[in-house]
Amino acid sequence: MLLLSGCATVGQDTHTSQPTGFDRPVVETTLPKSAKQRPSLPAGPLSALGTATTSLPAVATLAAPSDLWDRIRRGLAMPDLDTDLVRSREKWYTSKPDYIQRMTARSSRYLFHIVEEIERRNMPMELALLPFIESAFNPQAVSSARAAGIWQFMPATGESFDLKQNVFRDDRRDVLASTRAALDYLQQLHNRFGDWHLALAAYNWGQGNINRAITQNKRKGLPTGYTDLGMPMETRMYVPKLQALKNIIAKPEAFGTQLPPIGNHPFFDTVTLDRDMDVSVIARISGISEQDFRALNPSLKHPVVMAAGTPNILLPWESAAVFHSELQKHNGPLATWTAWVVPTTMTAEQAAERVGMNVRELRSINTIPPRMLVRAGSSLIVPRNGQRNSDVSMHVADNGHLSLQPEMVLRRASVRARKGENLAQLANRYGVSPVSAAGWNKLAVNAQLKPGQRITLMLPQRTAGTLASSPRKTGREESSPSSVRKTVANSKKSPQATQRTASKTKVAANAKKTIQP
Repeated sequence: MLLLSGCATVGQDTHTSQPTGFDRPVVETTLPKSAKQRPSLPAGPLSALGTATTSLPAVATLAAPSDLWDRIRRGLAMPDLDTDLVRSREKWYTSKPDYIQRMTARSSRYLFHIVEEIERRNMPMELALLPFIESAFNPQAVSSARAAGIWQFMPATGESFDLKQNVFRDDRRDVLASTRAALDYLQQLHNRFGDWHLALAAYNWGQGNINRAITQNKRKGLPTGYTDLGMPMETRMYVPKLQALKNIIAKPEAFGTQLPPIGNHPFFDTVTLDRDMDVSVIARISGISEQDFRALNPSLKHPVVMAAGTPNILLPWESAAVFHSELQKHNGPLATWTAWVVPTTMTAEQAAERVGMNVRELRSINTIPPRMLVRAGSSLIVPRNGQRNSDVSMHVADNGHLSLQPEMVLRRASVRARKGENLAQLANRYGVSPVSAAGWNKLAVNAQLKPGQRITLMLPQRTAGTLASSPRKTGREESSPSSVRKTVANSKKSPQATQRTASKTKVAANAKKTIQP
């Protein structure tokens, strides 16, 4: 037995190479002799296999909702507000089903994009409903305080969030730009206050006002939540309005409301322009109406899209592919309009003559009121021609402005010459052109005048009206008997009456001032 065991040991493979994955040493386990000879088998008949029930939760579906309203419901995450104001707003909205239908129908163009952006930022989906209470999803809405667009940005706030506002476009109305800015602003407010209701109140009333209201409550030892702060009624109603809409959209059947279906898919696509294009050309190539184009691109003010300032436009999803296809076949001009920077201050008539355009059309397309001069440096939309046939530069597209000033109303005035004065000297004394004065009086520019000789000048109405009462500034001007009587009568007035008259004159003068746009 010992000899055989030794031989078995010698017979093993004794080479020193490392074993491979299929050639590893096998370790034998020594079992009792009885176990090897008698395998263990179950006694008796085998039982049949059965089924058992488990209490595991159902598997959640990964399928995206087909309806955008359902997608919004899944993302609602703000704390609920339950107050009498909320119930009051619920009754108000549900009593106006036509209004709900109109604003939800308008929202169908923009809502998918807003929902996408909110999900991407992991923000509460209630924010997608904010344009309902801000503007009823009307991108052309303008408040009495000059807030504009579906998110109702004030001019200064829009500028602080890089929303361009010039004579060619207003990005506060741009769907993509204003949504980006609004969500940036709301995130900023939430980071500051740590509460979505306070962030919404600050969006409506201003963060400085909310800060002051919180500080006042802290000084009094009062709570500083949304319902605890003193604020204007508009802001007090702001979150209840949003909560009421949230409740209606979450359970429309409970309020007897029917929401129009909105598919959970993009409504529009973004198209990049390399050249300036007329709005009419874009609409025709895309197979849509100009009205539908402007509904998706409400920031544009004029009949031409400047690629340097607005390189991206929005088109209905199906129309974007049509645009790319048809643009390759287009042979005519892409743009018939361009921008012209006015070199010197001039009337609308002079500008129209300079660019070969009807003055009425020039006023209409550039919104120039009557009796207003166009100041130098202003940018006007004018037809293209041989001299002006290039695309608008980026500087003009981003910084174009329209500056106006009132035209002077001239009045015929009769003035007297001083001793030793010629016509040119007299004209310069009144700030008028010597050439014009010579033409009005049919005299030479340097014609010598006799002392007291009457000369006719066309002066601004304000200056002409002060000739009789300002002899020190205008010399020995001729005064009518009626004006002399008025001067004597005014001199007899009491100081208080004179002061009241002066105040009324000042107010009237200020009322006529024109604000430069």
